[in-house]
Amino acid sequence: MVLMAIAHRADLTDGLARTTYDELTTATGISRTKVSYGLDLLEARKLVVREAHCRSTYQLTNYGEGHVWAALPAKPLYDRSGEMPMFDDFYLRKAAELDALKISLTLAARRDTSQNVTRSTYDQIASYAGIHLRKIKKALGVLNINGLVTVESYERMDGLPGASHGYRLAHLFPRLHAGTTGRATRGQGDDSRNYE
Repeated sequence: MVLMAIAHRADLTDGLARTTYDELTTATGISRTKVSYGLDLLEARKLVVREAHCRSTYQLTNYGEGHVWAALPAKPLYDRSGEMPMFDDFYLRKAAELDALKISLTLAARRDTSQNVTRSTYDQIASYAGIHLRKIKKALGVLNINGLVTVESYERMDGLPGASHGYRLAHLFPRLHAGTTGRATRGQGDDSRNYE
């Protein structure tokens, strides 16, 4: 949750975020203690570097030219008070909440930019997000209930019976979808090698 809040505040040119504990607690709806714990964890996992000479300054690691990046929905996730209402139902007591965040970031990272959808199998999601296969459905339910993801069905690329699924992040380029890009091209994007 803290990583998302920091990423939303990061400068697009250098990945440097200047934000206070108060802003992070408001955005996430968690206590200062939990924000501090989250920052410690992000630093330990080398996802964020706290700037030693500047208070309230956080550097996203591996940011900039030549590094892989992902677009995250931002402004529409916040209300007027600066809080992300989607976190109102996150009590930090259920694994499905953490799994949902991991899947959300995975879908953002794996998104086909030409179609604005992520088409991945459960096996791929489990591998990329680092969660157990049987936990995916519940985590996707958390994302869906909170209006963060919509699931779309597609014909299988291999012609076998059944359907494959695509996942669309809410509030991220909402005008870019199958209706505007042409249904005939679905499955022909940059990450088509990952489609099933």
